[in-house]
Amino acid sequence: MDLGFALAMAGVASAVLLGGIGSAWGVAIAGEAASGVLTEDPDKFGRLLVMVALPGTQGFYGFLGGFYIMMKIGLLTGAATVSFTSGLQLFFAALPVGLTCLVSGIYQGKASASGIHLIAKRPDEVGKAIIMPAMVETYAVIGLLATILMVSGISL
Repeated sequence: MDLGFALAMAGVASAVLLGGIGSAWGVAIAGEAASGVLTEDPDKFGRLLVMVALPGTQGFYGFLGGFYIMMKIGLLTGAATVSFTSGLQLFFAALPVGLTCLVSGIYQGKASASGIHLIAKRPDEVGKAIIMPAMVETYAVIGLLATILMVSGISL
């Protein structure tokens, strides 16, 4: 295995791992808040499930960024030769999605927890409760787009 390929795979791993960690952390934050509310009012489960699931999207974005790099290097169809320079470029191209998903997943979990508290007191305000954490997600999407654009511009 050459060093360029290893660097590209390290980029894949960082995108997927950081996105997954951010999602797991955010879902845990929101899940703790939802569990507290559900002990008092189990009928709110359907409304709260959406709020708990919102931070989970960062894991998907991290996976998509990593998958895009895997497709670029031909990992799924027979790995192409990846030079050291291209591997380093692919590694750094993976960082925007990985890091933005790590951070936004955690903060989206916190925003979701706040929305869960809103729903606990005002169940009809679900729409407003969803909008706040959805705004945090915008930056995970920007990180994914940055990774896709950078990977698209790298020649192997």
